[in-house]
Parts: sequence; C-alpha cells; structure tokens
Amino acid sequence: MIELKTPITDEDIDKLKAGDVIAISGQILTARDQAHKRILEQGAPCDIEGAVLFHAGPIIQEERSDSDEPKYNMVAVGPTTSMRMNPYQADVLDMGAKIVIGKGGMDDSVREALKRNNAVYVVATGGCAALYVDKVNGIKGVNWLDLGMPEAIWDLDVDSFGPLIVAMDSHGNSLYD
Repeated sequence: MIELKTPITDEDIDKLKAGDVIAISGQILTARDQAHKRILEQGAPCDIEGAVLFHAGPIIQEERSDSDEPKYNMVAVGPTTSMRMNPYQADVLDMGAKIVIGKGGMDDSVREALKRNNAVYVVATGGCAALYVDKVNGIKGVNWLDLGMPEAIWDLDVDSFGPLIVAMDSHGNSLYD
C-alpha cells in the first residue's frame, strides 16, 4: 500500500497508476453535489490546492453545552456515488484538488480533467463506513452547514485512511475500461 500525506503534490500523483492501493494521512474534505455546485458558484470556502475531496455524506453527532461551540463526532463515513458529481467535478479539479475519493466511477470529462490537472480518482469500498470512520482522528471544522449535515464540507483529520484503489490515474488509464 502506498502511503500519502496531504497536501498532495504533483510528485505524489506522478507515481500513481490505475490499480494501485493507497492510504492517506492528513486532511480530507467531504463534498457532495450541493457543495460542488456552491464551490463553482461562490468559490471554495477553504484552500483546495493539493486537497483530497471525498464524495461522502457522513453521519455526524452534534454535542452542545451552554457555553461552548458545538462539538461534532463522526459516527460513520462512507463513499457516495460519484457520478452525481460529474457535472461539477472537472471544474473543481481545475481549482487544484489532487485526489477525489468516491465510488462507482466518473465520466470522460473527469478523466480529461484528471489528466489536465495531474490528479487521480480513487475508490473506497461501499458498505465500509464503520471501517473508514476508525481512520478519522477528528473533525477540524465544517463549512456550509446550511446545506445540511450530509452536504456540508467536513474538514477531517485522518490517519492511513484507506484502503483506496486508484481507479482513474493522471495518464488517462481507468479500471472501468
């Protein structure tokens, strides 16, 4: 397994090919359809240069006390179907994201954007939300909570998040061919 640390660099991406198994440590940002749409309309609420974007709608438990800001605990986090992000993903990749995590595959517009931006699409195994949550050290922040908990952008601190399989590499190769 290839271990990567965020932020992801061009050198990290250059060594990856379709079929490689990776794990990521550092920062991962969750982002689904509505977050992708808003990123394109308003700009990203955080730096996505070298970022890892995870197509996921995590299950979050909110704890509140009278004097504190809310504290969030992740209950589960697993991949959602990536093809829903096809209309937005190429443009978001053009903004600097380097790894997209999801499930199911993406279209040729994304394949071209991966090549153009030296980025990769990796798949997480569906049904393993309890496994993946064990790799999350904590939630560093949240953006656009007005979209709802599953659609908000959650800033996750992760350690050896994986296993993830490189499904579409930066050279145009795809396991879906």
